[in-house]
This record gives sequence, C-alpha cells and structure tokens, in this order.
Amino acid sequence: MRRSDFHFDLPDELIAQRPLAERSASRLLALDGATGRQTDLRFLDLPSLLQAGDLLVFNDTRVIPARLFARKPTGGQVEVLIERMVDDREAFAHLRASKTPRLGAELQLADGERLLILDREDDLFRLRALDAALPKLMQRHGHMPLPPYIRRADDAADIERYQTVYAEREGAVAAPTAGLHFDQPMLDRLAQAGIKTAHITLHVGAGTFQPVREEDLDQHRMHAEWLEVNEKAVAQIEATRATGSRIIAVGTTSVRSLETAAAASGSDIAGSEDQLADAASPEQLASVTAPLGLRPYRGESRLFIRPPYRFRVVDAMITNFHLPGSTLLMLVSAFAGHEAIMAAYSHAVSQRYRFFSYGDAMFLTRVKS
Repeated sequence: MRRSDFHFDLPDELIAQRPLAERSASRLLALDGATGRQTDLRFLDLPSLLQAGDLLVFNDTRVIPARLFARKPTGGQVEVLIERMVDDREAFAHLRASKTPRLGAELQLADGERLLILDREDDLFRLRALDAALPKLMQRHGHMPLPPYIRRADDAADIERYQTVYAEREGAVAAPTAGLHFDQPMLDRLAQAGIKTAHITLHVGAGTFQPVREEDLDQHRMHAEWLEVNEKAVAQIEATRATGSRIIAVGTTSVRSLETAAAASGSDIAGSEDQLADAASPEQLASVTAPLGLRPYRGESRLFIRPPYRFRVVDAMITNFHLPGSTLLMLVSAFAGHEAIMAAYSHAVSQRYRFFSYGDAMFLTRVKS
C-alpha cells in the first residue's frame, strides 16, 4: 500500500482544540473489524463492550513540560522541544528558529541558564544544560508540548488534561491520548465489572506527529521511542490468555509496545528487534508465527505497523482518530482493516466526531487474519 491510500478530507473545525469539561464525556465509535459494523456510542458505554476477565493495557508514561523558549546570542528566539533525555544534563531536541543556530552556540533561557548545542543528528540537536539539570529547567521554564494541530498556547488546564490520570513515569513529549478519556469513576466501574488492568511504558516522542513523506511506505523510517514491557505485565497477559479472555490495548502506543515485545520474543526473523523493525517488510512481519511465550522487553523500537501485519498479542484496542497519512492511521488500518477504517473515518466526519488528541475515541476489534 502507499501513503495516498491513507488520505481523507477533514474539516478544520473537527480538530478538537480543547478537551471537554469531563474526560469521559467524549463519544465512542465502535468498529467490528470482522464485519465492518459501526456503532455510535458514548465513552461511558465502554463497559458494555468489555467482559469480565478482559485485560486493559495502559501506557503509564507521563508528559514532561518539554517546550522551552530561549534566545540565541544574536537575540533571535528559539523554540526548544525536548524529544528524548540522554541523562539529567543532555537531551535530543527539535529547534525552531528563523535561522538554524550553529553547533557550539549557547541558547539562553529566561533566567539566564544556558543550553549548549553539541551536535546534530538528522532533525534532532543534542543539547547540554550548563547551569542546572534539565528536569529542573523544565519545571521552571517548560510548557506542556501541545501537538502542532492545536493552534493555541498551552494554559493551566493543559497541565492536568494533557496527562492521563494514571500517568507515573516521566519521559513523554506527547500524551498517549486514548488514555485521556479515562477518569477515576470509569476505572472504578471497570474494576467492579471484573475488568483487569496492566501497565506498560512507552515514552511518546514528538516524531509521532511527523508526516510520512515517502509515497512508498517501504522507504519510511520510523522514529525511535523507548518502551518497557515488564515482567508483571507479561505475567498478566499470559494469565489472561490462559483463561481465553482478551488483551485490549489502550492506545496505539500500547499496541506498539506489546507487538515490539512479541517480535523480540518469538520472531523467526534473525536479528534484534530494532533490526527487525528496520529491515523486515510488512509481508515478512505478517508471516511471523506467534511466539510460544511473551518475554519482557526494554529498549527502543522503530516498529512500523501497517497492512499487512499479523498481530500476535492484541485482540481489541481503544484509540483516538488520527491524522491523514500518519503511521497511526496505518496501524489501525492494519488492525481493523483498511476499508473498514476508511469507511469509519468517513462516517465520523459526517457525524461530526471530534478528531485528534483532545477528540473522541474508537473501540476496534481485530480483523480476521
């Protein structure tokens, strides 16, 4: 398939610029991947789609205030978006300025603290904080890194709302947005209904918003993101599998985490997971047999999931609506079927669903393989 196969027309007014007053007040479009059937629901109806014993897998990453504003020695303003921490003093970041700063230049924050530009790797610059640890600088000067399609400055409400209620491990520069719909009353309802929960971590990077520029998808190189699927989550997944209940990923980040761990655990394609993600064609990935047992995984992933792909862990997923031509739209198309997804998106536009990070949600079941 090609990039143009994932285009759809979206009116600007359907891009949600602010969250609803209540997290769980959003709409929910349920799509049966086996039949293509669409059902218009509210997110509050989610428990009716689940069964006792099902396991919801949440991404517990926490968004950091990763957007900083600095000045070059010449006085020009630079927007700094931290992409990935190396340690407390160094990080890779995106820089936006009228003229790209030179290597070796010092950027100055509002209180005079300095960031030194060490090096450049593709679109990312390696920075070193000279006067204080980066986490402290972000706490003092940082802004919530709202996505580029939210055309307003961040405000005090975003500190809470662009964060899941179960966020724990700091490191993301974008929220795992499917989780934004869950509030504590919903989590309590699910627990009372016998729905189980597990947590993994994937630190979402700003690369999640980067467009696919190549028409030939085999030429696209995914951005790297750090993740961990730990021993406890693996044990919960294996126990759920043993009872015949479903593994339901909350968000594409949870899907990528679980499928990365599965690829690393049981792939019959030689090499590390990173080599698998970079080198294997979608046809190879689709033919990989399911691993006998899922193993913990900790490290980076560039796994690019698009049709055709055989999912080895996830049975259903909760997700938001994604950008045209994005890798996330390609992932859900692999999961629920390309035709079914594109038809569902057309329906969502006609029914005035709200799109993207602060928008409405979908519940997807997997297409038959």
